[in-house]
Amino acid sequence: MQDRCVRNRKRSKRRAIFCPEHGCYLDSVSQKYTLYTESAGTLQSRGISRLSALLLVATHTAVPLVGEWLEAFWCQECQETRWYYVRKVGERAYEVQLAPRELWMQATGVIDPHGNPSVGEFTRRQARANSGVRDFGMMA
Repeated sequence: MQDRCVRNRKRSKRRAIFCPEHGCYLDSVSQKYTLYTESAGTLQSRGISRLSALLLVATHTAVPLVGEWLEAFWCQECQETRWYYVRKVGERAYEVQLAPRELWMQATGVIDPHGNPSVGEFTRRQARANSGVRDFGMMA
């Protein structure tokens, strides 16, 4: 009787994504940001033959990496939001690790959490100022 209930369950199950430090469930706080590549070597390292990888890169500007993405998660134990690189390795199994800096260049539509390196500290400070003009206080 219990097997029948499990078989007929239509509701989606929670993704089994756990914190690498604490082992608790991670709650998603962003959308999935798909990763792309422009090099045949990256495709070869993911199991695609050399000829197919070269052909894909030649015909498409950017090739999406299936089953890999960047996503922000909230950890109940850490009490903070962190960006993770997520890889789907099975039907309902995932590998999770903190997102390395070089992966931000492969995703589209993602804002780098460390900020744009070409922006100066003064500009960054002014953008964060919520009320009034702080650094030009004497001029007013």
